[in-house]
Amino acid sequence: MTDGGDMIERSIAMTGVELRLGTHDFRFDCALPQGKIVAIAGPSGSGKSTFLNLLAGFEPPDRGRILLAGQDVTGKHPAERPVSLVFQDNNLFAHLDLFTNVGLGISPSLKLSARDRQRISEALARVGLPGFEKRKPGTLSGGERQRAAFARALVRDKPILLLDEPFAALDPGLRSGMVELLKTLHHETGNTVLIVSHDPAEVRRLADHAVFIDGGMIRLSAPIEAFLKEDGIPALTTFLQH
Repeated sequence: MTDGGDMIERSIAMTGVELRLGTHDFRFDCALPQGKIVAIAGPSGSGKSTFLNLLAGFEPPDRGRILLAGQDVTGKHPAERPVSLVFQDNNLFAHLDLFTNVGLGISPSLKLSARDRQRISEALARVGLPGFEKRKPGTLSGGERQRAAFARALVRDKPILLLDEPFAALDPGLRSGMVELLKTLHHETGNTVLIVSHDPAEVRRLADHAVFIDGGMIRLSAPIEAFLKEDGIPALTTFLQH
C-alpha cells in the first residue's frame, strides 16, 4: 500500500522497481513527501537497507524507475545523486582528522577554497564540535563520531539525507541527544530525511511520515498519525508493540 500524489512533485519516488539479490526478491513502489522526516521500519531482513541502497545507487534495479528531487536517477552513479548518507558506523577514516573527514564531503580530492574551509568549521560547530578540526575519530565518543558524520552530510548540502540506523550503536542517553540534533538540523535545512529505525519510540518521536517494509515490499506508506493507528498489518502491530 502506498500513498498517492504526483510523483514529480514528490521528493522521492519509485515506480515498478524490482531487484533480485540471491534468492530474495524486492519490489518497491512509493511516492514520499518532500521536506519531511520519513521513518523506514520493518522486521530484520525485510528490505529496509536494500530500499536505501537503491535510492543511494549502491544497488541498481533490475527494472523500474527511481526519482529523487524531481530527477530520474535510475542509471546515475551514487556520486551524481542528490543525496547525503550517514551510516551506523559513521564511516569516518580513522587516520584522518575531523577537518579532513568532513572536507571529503565537499571534495574527494580535498581541493578546498577558503569558503569551503570556513564551512567545515561552521558545520562542526553546528553539531556541537567547535574546535575539533584536528581531532582523530579514535579520540571521540560514539556520539561525537556520529556528530562528525552529520557535519560531513551538512557540508554536502544535498536535498535528501539517508540514514541507515545511525543511532543503533549508541546508548539511550546519547541516542536521545542525537534524535534531538537531527530534528534541529532538519528544521534548519528543510531537507528530506529518510531514517531506517528498529525503534518504535524513535519512529514516534521523529517521523512525519513512515514506511513499513516486510517481505521485500512496502506494506504501508502513510503520515505518522495514520501509520500508528493502522491495525490491519500483524507485523506492523508487532513492531509498534516492541
